[in-house]
Amino acid sequence: MIRSLLIANRGEIAVRIARTAQEMGIEAIGVYSQADADAFHLSHVARAESLGEGPPRATYLSIPRILEAARASGAEAVHPGYGFLSESASFARAVQEAGLLWIGPPPESIEAMGDKLGARKRMRAAGVPVVPGSEELSADSGEVASAADAVGYPLLVKAAAGGGGKGMARVDRREDLPAAVEATRRIAVAAFDNGRVYLERLFPRPRHVEFQVFGDRHGNLVHLFERECSVQRRHQKIVEETPSMALDHRLRTAMGRAAVEAAKAVGYVGAGTVEFLLDERGDFYFLEMNTRLQVEHPITEETLGLDLVRGQIEIASGAALPSDWRAGNIAAQGHAIELRLYAEDPVEFLPRSGSIAVWEEPVGPGVRVDAGVGAGTTVGLDFDPLLAKLVVSAPTRPAAIERARRALADWVVLGVETNLPLLTRVLASEEFGSGRYATDLVAAIGPPVPPDPGDAEWIAAALALSRGPGGAAPRERAAGDPWDSSSGWRTGA
Repeated sequence: MIRSLLIANRGEIAVRIARTAQEMGIEAIGVYSQADADAFHLSHVARAESLGEGPPRATYLSIPRILEAARASGAEAVHPGYGFLSESASFARAVQEAGLLWIGPPPESIEAMGDKLGARKRMRAAGVPVVPGSEELSADSGEVASAADAVGYPLLVKAAAGGGGKGMARVDRREDLPAAVEATRRIAVAAFDNGRVYLERLFPRPRHVEFQVFGDRHGNLVHLFERECSVQRRHQKIVEETPSMALDHRLRTAMGRAAVEAAKAVGYVGAGTVEFLLDERGDFYFLEMNTRLQVEHPITEETLGLDLVRGQIEIASGAALPSDWRAGNIAAQGHAIELRLYAEDPVEFLPRSGSIAVWEEPVGPGVRVDAGVGAGTTVGLDFDPLLAKLVVSAPTRPAAIERARRALADWVVLGVETNLPLLTRVLASEEFGSGRYATDLVAAIGPPVPPDPGDAEWIAAALALSRGPGGAAPRERAAGDPWDSSSGWRTGA
C-alpha cells in the first residue's frame, strides 16, 4: 500500500479524499495556487505544495506544475478527484510516466469515453442502446440540415469532447439550427480545444439515471446500483437520490447489465459512472461515461456502507474487487438523497461571490455534510461555485425527504448568496415527493420566493452574527461587515 498521496484538486473533494487517506494511514498532500493559499482544504491535509502564481489554467490545470509538486513532495500516488484534470488522458499518462501510481482508469479508457462520438460507436458495437443522433457534422449546411431532419426536432447540438453540461444547445426549429451549430462549435473550441459537434435527439421529459461501476486489474467488473440525477438546472445536477423511483427490478437489472458491458468495452479499471437517459416509455439509452469519481458518489456509499475512495486506492494498488461484490452479494439498504449547495442566485443560477460570515452545518442521525468551505472562507468566481453537499439517509424515501427538509432548514449560511431556497422548494414540491419527475422539474416548479429580511429567522441570524463567543457579548464590527449595508442581505448581488 502507498504511504503518500498527492490530491490534485481543491474544495470538498480534496477534503473527502484526505479523510479516507488519513483513515488508511496514507499521508495526504494538498496543492494550491498562491491566490488560493488560505483555501479550506489545506487545513485537512498533512502538508501542501504550492502550484505558484496564476489562474486555475496555469496552476490546477497545469500538468507540469502538478507533477513538479508531486516530485517535490515525494508523493507516491496522485488522485485527481473530479473536475480539473480528472478526465485528462494526457495527465494520467504523465503521472504514470513519472513513476507515480495513478488513482484512476487507464488513459486509454479515458480517451475512449472522452470522445462522445467514438464512445457512441463503441457502445453500439457492444450492444448498448445509444441515444439516436448523427455522426460528426460537416461544414456543409445542406448536410447539417439533412442530418437534423433525420434525427428530428427538438434536438441537441453537442460537442464531441463536451461534458458537465457544457457545449450543448437546444434547437426546436430548422431555422435556428445554423446559429446553434456555430455557437456550439465556438464553445467547444474555447472550452475543450476540439470543435467537433454532432446532433442528438432531445426527449421531451427524460429521466437521467446513472450506474456506478467498478473494475479491477484482474478482469472483474461490477455495478453498484443506480443514482437518479434528474433534478438539474442548466443541464447540471443539483439533487440526486438512490434508489431511483423510476426503476423496477427488471429495468434495474437490464440497465445494470448494460452499464457493465459499456465499461467492459473500454477495459475499465477503477470507479466510473455510466449515464443513461430513460424515456417516458421505459426505454433507456447510453448518454456518456464519466471516467472518474462522481460528485454524487456519497449516496451510493450511504446505502451500501462503502467507502468508494478507499476502493479506488486499493484497486489502483493492485487489489481485486471484494469477493462479495464479485458474487453479487451486496444489497442497498434504505434511501439516500444528496443536495448540492452552490454559491449562486437561486433564480438565474448565476455564480455569486463573498466572504462566508456564518456557516452552521446541520447535524443529526443520517446527516452528512461534505464541505469545501467554512466560516471565514472567501468565495470567488475563479472556481466551480459548489460549496458543499448535504447527504441524508433513512430507511424509507419519505423519511429521507423529511430528514433532508429538516437539515436544510437547520443550515445557516450568511455572507454569500446560495441556492438553498431552490433546494428547499424542490424537496417541498409535489412532483419530487411523488417520485414521478423528470429533468424539467426545476422549470416546472418555478423559482423560489426570495427571503423576507424581516423574517424571524433572518433577524435571529443577524443577532447571532453580532454576538461574540457563546452568543452573549456583542462583538466589534469588522471593516466591510456584511451587515453594514442593506446589500449585506445578499452580498455579491
